[in-house]
Amino acid sequence: MLAVLCVAAVAGLGAVIAAGRGGAPEAVTADAVAVAPRTQAQAATAPATTAPAAGPGTADVSVAAVGDIVMGTPEFGLPPAGGRRLFSAVKPLLRGDVVLGNLEQALATGPSAKCGSGSGGSCFAFASPPSYARNLTAAGFTVVTTANNHANDWGAAGMRSTDRALDRVGLKHAGSPGDIAVQRMDDGTKVAVIGMAPYRWSQDARDIPRAVALVRRAATMAPIVIVSAHVGAEGAAHRRVPRGAEEYLGEPRGDTRRLARAVVDAGADLFIGHGPHVMRGMEFRNGRLIAYSLGNFLGYKVFNTAGYAGQSGVLRVTLGPDGRFRSGRLTPVRLSGDGVPSPGGSSVRDVATLSRQDFGRSSARVSANGTIIPRS
Repeated sequence: MLAVLCVAAVAGLGAVIAAGRGGAPEAVTADAVAVAPRTQAQAATAPATTAPAAGPGTADVSVAAVGDIVMGTPEFGLPPAGGRRLFSAVKPLLRGDVVLGNLEQALATGPSAKCGSGSGGSCFAFASPPSYARNLTAAGFTVVTTANNHANDWGAAGMRSTDRALDRVGLKHAGSPGDIAVQRMDDGTKVAVIGMAPYRWSQDARDIPRAVALVRRAATMAPIVIVSAHVGAEGAAHRRVPRGAEEYLGEPRGDTRRLARAVVDAGADLFIGHGPHVMRGMEFRNGRLIAYSLGNFLGYKVFNTAGYAGQSGVLRVTLGPDGRFRSGRLTPVRLSGDGVPSPGGSSVRDVATLSRQDFGRSSARVSANGTIIPRS
């Protein structure tokens, strides 16, 4: 992404479920198309033919999901202690069979492909040292998506570095074209995760027919499919989910509403959005929850956290063996001036209001304590 877009984008920002059941990493490349080849542990090529959908699992699956994560970057400062305390205040919330976030940065060193070196704070390129991958696993994450505009800030080499760093700590990941990450629980239950964004180096969220095809492929591999998408215009002025395609600073950002509903119709059981960098509303479709944006979860010295941009949350959902929504709760989180999360804030009230405004009868009902239920 061009530097001028990144500068304006950041300025435009305005400014407990039981512990997981574990399981070994399993990652699959289900599509041969890739702009920049990337490696991933235990990768295989899915069959080209369409297989029957996977049958229902045998147990409920708990999910904890958050939005965008940036653990610091040399241009603006890296955190003390190698970032080991970044998630300390919210770690008790990051509990589930699947704990998912969007890693909006590279894990790489050296000058960025986008900015070079010594830009003096004039270029927004995000990368932490590869060793920071262990901060994610220590916090409780089981899978991250890498489909977003900043994943490519260090170019193809930086994306490969990111994948290697995540592989070394056993953290599953998905984001490049055709990626499907499959997490297998100790009891054999499988969950497939797909990351999407409106960029050529990711599974392109603008290509809805291809997104639908990938979800259908994932549904043959696991009974539960989660889609995480970095889509939509940015900032407090874009809290509402529009009808039609979104743009930001002239850049196409996808048709968020149409994408979310299409992938749910195709077999996705949970849709998690996060591109706008602010919280958006939620709705239900086919008994599945669509959370249009969970905003920023951690952005050490890289995001403006004033006002609405500083409100975040942890979405905790229990899905039945067939993927159907059983229960959910949004726990509010707020970001400090340095972009570090801690419990609290107004996101529950904000999301409840936005859900009613944008989706009416299909909206999620969010109570004062964050409980999420479909409207009858």
